[in-house]
Amino acid sequence: MRMLNKTNFDFISKRHTFFGISAAMIVISIVSILLHGGLNLGIDFKGGLMQEVRFTAPFQIEEVRKILSESGIPSFELQSFPKKNSVLIRVKGDKDIAESVTAKIREGLAKSETTKDFTIERTEFVGPTVGAHLSTQAIWAILLSFMGIIVYVAFRFKSAIWGISGVVALIHDVFITLGLFSLLDKEITLTIVAAFLTLAGYSINDTIVIYDRIRENISLLRKDPLDKVLNVSVNQTLSRTIITSLTVEMVLLTLYFFGGEVIHDFSLALLFGCIIGTYSTVFVASPIVYEWTLYRNKKNKK
Repeated sequence: MRMLNKTNFDFISKRHTFFGISAAMIVISIVSILLHGGLNLGIDFKGGLMQEVRFTAPFQIEEVRKILSESGIPSFELQSFPKKNSVLIRVKGDKDIAESVTAKIREGLAKSETTKDFTIERTEFVGPTVGAHLSTQAIWAILLSFMGIIVYVAFRFKSAIWGISGVVALIHDVFITLGLFSLLDKEITLTIVAAFLTLAGYSINDTIVIYDRIRENISLLRKDPLDKVLNVSVNQTLSRTIITSLTVEMVLLTLYFFGGEVIHDFSLALLFGCIIGTYSTVFVASPIVYEWTLYRNKKNKK
């Protein structure tokens, strides 16, 4: 199935325009992060209060979410345990909030007929030390995934530049998506980190498809200049790239609108990230290879 037949867009000649667009998005992301005083890290990274509440009667997680929101609890996460008929409530903050938050939880749940019969099974506080440990693990997970991609792509294409270009495009995708979360002042949780890693996998897969076609065409079109080979390769895979992206986006739109509050931010990260990933696959990854080749050739001539 082909959406576009025999396209002949000159992507390489417009590379500086697209580099400028990418640079503008990165600058906006950096400015937003600075103006917000850093990222809005969730309880996984900053610490906070955890309470497990067991109910006598069956309950709906969305009703508990609504009750806590109306009770004035600003930032919380819920995890349901249907077999135990309980819910784990996690509220971001320091130890000083424990007493007031507990009072708000008790007062709010007591007002509803379906949640008024409950007991607080346990109360714990996750300190900043645990949060710092999770932050370190999250950073290492992302860095190791990038390093693994560089090694794999460099081995497959017999040159480090392919792997480095692919990872530069990945960092571009993840950072701009991170910038969106900063602009919207959304929390960065472990779930969002998982979304970033998923985005990295999706983006590099798209990029490798184009790189594969470039490698084939370098052999088939030996007499043609590199910019023509790159343009031909991107145009040949353009239909596949768009169809794949649209298919993924339709699934993510369904998750975003109908998946519920729990995965709302996760699906948003992937929804926006896949759009940026498709953009970078076509307009960033291959032009970086071209720029590096030009630089290397000029250096060799000296």
